[in-house]
Amino acid sequence: MKRLFEKVQAAKPFAGLPQALAGLAPNINLPPGSSAPPSHIASHPVGLQPKYLVPPIPHPCPYDHLALLITKDGLLIRQHTPGRDHTTEHPSSYVRVLWGNPVKVEEVSAAHVAEGLNWAESVVVYGIIGVLELFSGAHLLVITAKTEVGNVIDGSHTVYGVKGVIAIPLVEDKARITLNTLASKNSQLSRPSLLASTTLDTIPDPQDLETEGDRSQSPVSFDTEIQPRPAPRVQFSLDTQVKFMSPTDPSFSASQLEESQLSSAQSSSSDLSSSDPPVAQSPVAKTLADRLSFWSRLSKRTSISSPATEDAPEHAPVPPPKPFDERESLDKIIQDGKSEPAVVLDNILAVTAPPPASSEERHSELEDKIIRECVKEFARGGMYFAYNFDITRSLQHKQDQMAKSQKQHELLANLNALPTAHSDPYQAEVEGMKVSPMSEPNPTLPLWRRVDKRFWWNEWLSKPFVDAGLHSYVLPIMQGYYQVSHFVIPPDPVTHDENVLVDYIVISRRSRYRAGLRYQRRGIDDDANVANFVETETIMRVERLGVENIFAYVQLRGSIPLFWTQTGYGLKPPPLLATDRTYAQNLNVLRRHFDRTVPLYGPHTVLNLAEQHGKEGAITEGYREYMKELDSKDARYCEYDFHSETKGMKYENISKLVEAMDKTFDAQGYLWISDNTVMSQQKGVWRVNCIDCLDRTNVVQSAFARYVLNKQLGAVALLNPQGETRTETDLVFNNIWANNGDAISRAYAGTSALKGDFTRTGKRDLSGMLNDGVNSLARMYTSTFSDWFSQAVIDFLLGYRTISVFSEFLLKLQSTDPRDLIRLSKIRAEAIATSVSRVLSEGERLLSGWTLFAPEELNIKMGDKFEEKVLLLTVKALYIVSYDYTLEKVKIYTRVPLGDILGISRGAYILSPLEEASRDPVQNAGFVITWHNTNQVTRATSYSVRNSLEVPTSPVRPLTGLAATRQSAIKAGTMLTKSLSRTKVPVLSNILTNAPSAPGSQTTFAAFKVLPIDPARIRRASSFGADAEYSNTSNELGGASNCKEAADLIVGSIQRACEDIGSAQGQFVTEEDVVR
Repeated sequence: MKRLFEKVQAAKPFAGLPQALAGLAPNINLPPGSSAPPSHIASHPVGLQPKYLVPPIPHPCPYDHLALLITKDGLLIRQHTPGRDHTTEHPSSYVRVLWGNPVKVEEVSAAHVAEGLNWAESVVVYGIIGVLELFSGAHLLVITAKTEVGNVIDGSHTVYGVKGVIAIPLVEDKARITLNTLASKNSQLSRPSLLASTTLDTIPDPQDLETEGDRSQSPVSFDTEIQPRPAPRVQFSLDTQVKFMSPTDPSFSASQLEESQLSSAQSSSSDLSSSDPPVAQSPVAKTLADRLSFWSRLSKRTSISSPATEDAPEHAPVPPPKPFDERESLDKIIQDGKSEPAVVLDNILAVTAPPPASSEERHSELEDKIIRECVKEFARGGMYFAYNFDITRSLQHKQDQMAKSQKQHELLANLNALPTAHSDPYQAEVEGMKVSPMSEPNPTLPLWRRVDKRFWWNEWLSKPFVDAGLHSYVLPIMQGYYQVSHFVIPPDPVTHDENVLVDYIVISRRSRYRAGLRYQRRGIDDDANVANFVETETIMRVERLGVENIFAYVQLRGSIPLFWTQTGYGLKPPPLLATDRTYAQNLNVLRRHFDRTVPLYGPHTVLNLAEQHGKEGAITEGYREYMKELDSKDARYCEYDFHSETKGMKYENISKLVEAMDKTFDAQGYLWISDNTVMSQQKGVWRVNCIDCLDRTNVVQSAFARYVLNKQLGAVALLNPQGETRTETDLVFNNIWANNGDAISRAYAGTSALKGDFTRTGKRDLSGMLNDGVNSLARMYTSTFSDWFSQAVIDFLLGYRTISVFSEFLLKLQSTDPRDLIRLSKIRAEAIATSVSRVLSEGERLLSGWTLFAPEELNIKMGDKFEEKVLLLTVKALYIVSYDYTLEKVKIYTRVPLGDILGISRGAYILSPLEEASRDPVQNAGFVITWHNTNQVTRATSYSVRNSLEVPTSPVRPLTGLAATRQSAIKAGTMLTKSLSRTKVPVLSNILTNAPSAPGSQTTFAAFKVLPIDPARIRRASSFGADAEYSNTSNELGGASNCKEAADLIVGSIQRACEDIGSAQGQFVTEEDVVR
């Protein structure tokens, strides 16, 4: 691939340059017959998509400041440099995001942008997360606030955390309001004197003043050193009188209440992504709505206040009910006993948080919730990025990539395949064993091309900018944890005479494959990706005798790599192996999982911390048996029953495990770079798991990291003093690992990690156990009631599901696991392949194959029974196959010659008007194929010689005499048999008694409804490329975004096949709804 880029650049060295450098390039002659692209859009060579083009110069990093400006044509974006007056500058090109949905992003020249743009009105942000396309419109997610969390090794490699995110509607009026509000907020944060008060909850973080978005006219200085925020101080009021915060005066009007709440909301400086402003509401109703209704936060569509009396004016403000009065009325209703508590709650929810009345209102409120959840996912903490280097790969992984590139360079040099001695960028960096710890492999590629896609969380959202080739506007974001700490090792009379400063860094990278929340995503999927897979790297930097030493060590955690589930409806639900998976399937996916991770990390030592008995015993036993059957030399299995070994809160017993694994640590080693020379490398890795891979895993991994830290310090002749009192090293180490565990726990379970007191202090006490109980209850509530919507949002953000996932959520209050969608796709692909091998004649070429929803019988559009049928299109005929997915075989098929097809009608195919998802004609589309039945062939699997179902074309002579009597008896027996078997599944032999078409009819038709488009396959293909493990037989459906488009593609394929043989004359395809 690298040589391919060199050939393209050699042929057209200036074609991939951005327009800012266009003046340096000579005129390029286009090939004959090719048309030049529009002059206002950047041109690219023919044959490669813009995302694969890079300039023949070191590529710039993503821009750290972007200016946004509203225009009538779209949202203009350009680079912003703090401290410069951009109102007088005229760049050669801009990036424009057009208004509307779907989103279109393009690079336009400055000559084709309207003159008189006032960039003083622009708003500066710190990066683009991506584009969010919803029901009625699209939004651009941008970073409005960031926090500098630390540097890796040196000050030039800075890592930032996402602190503020805003969703800009791609509608001109709404976008203008959003940016004006953001600009107003930024100006207030830049001038603390405008703050209404200085109470503890309104004092801004100094980092907010530094990094909260700014205006291009008066940018905030980013070079000013901000002093650390002082510790919170409690200030007591001098007035000893108790003041009631709730209004008790009946004359306190609703308008006064709303005004006070509005001012309170403004003073709190909440961002644009926060929930709606509070309205007059009661505590009881608010609690019920928040906990029991999806349409919570007391909808603005209704009011919970009591109805106005007949004497009251029509528009007079009605005072809200008092909390005491409402509670009294609720208690009275429940105590009367006239209604069940469930009925009472339903009545309260119907008043306080009713569902929207119309689909438009429903989509509007649902979009608001989706946007809030998306913003929350990125802004709540745990998302990190860097502008000038890759944070998704460990130091050793980068060194391995550089060494591999060096070997490739040497091979090419020996073959005289390199044009010059200076063509390889690594030659100056790699000489023998000399390396640079922070060197980047492939530095001329855009940052998004260098990152590890496993940890690139906004890849799908960034797709419009990637496809447009706007490399400097693509900012990869990683989920996990990052913290830099320092500790001092005091002098020791044996080893050193002065204080030694040690930099200690923990970086956790959480995989986006099988991402989600713990009860929604367990175990492994069919692509061998496990839930909660986290790569944790510890980096230590220390100077000894003027020599810089860099140490790094990597550990893994991930769910048990088997098919298993655990329901969230209970405080301690038992984990169970999936009953719908076979022994061979589990063993196969286990092998593929380690085949994927071992080449990346080396031999694994698998440590299972789950209980060996009790509720977790079944899955532990299964894991043990499968690992024994796998018998891999690169995956050694160990068990440590954490709860049993540390019974009585004796967590110090973990030291026995560490001591027992001393030889394993020696065999694994660690990365050590001293004076830019590689002294050692890590040759193996721990893979630790419990059930959640959270609390127990974090404790054990921190113990392993501490053991390795002591070995690394010993390698440079530094001894960590051990004594009764805790040293600074203990305090810093325990704190950073406790924070790491809390961050991973919040991402996977919604609460802080259990057993955090031991990780922070090294001791386990009763207060920590009580806190664990509270966290366990919080986790149970979160996973049971609110995680399903969050999971749907995560699947949507990562590109595994389309917007239809939210319609599914509203219908079932949960969403389908993409693992199941991928599995269904593979099952359907197998059904197509099996049908092809069974029904196609020798030498008959297959054009396409699809699985479609259809009535069991022909000649009907609405029937009692529907099934998934396989539709095969060859160069000669169309095959309609009834397939048994349980037995994996063909039940019956009908072969229709293409020349006999009379026509196709396509349109809406709505089977049920009761549900919103099934009323949408775009997502419920189908078609009807009509043909002459004189030449059709129908056969079934009957386990006998007779399997042809052709209807006799000649009339049958009526029977008389004894023959007629026998025929009547046979018919009576047949009717009795049918009546007795109505409640049973019809066997294949019964099908032989039914003709496929009505007697006397010369035509037959079949109705098909397109199945929902599988977004997991389509969107994964965009990430993995054409070499993905799974590809559908019918590749043309990859361009369909809904069922209507898929139906058009299928009908178009059949029409072209009919035209190729000379049929399909006249109006062959008509637009007509199937059922509506």
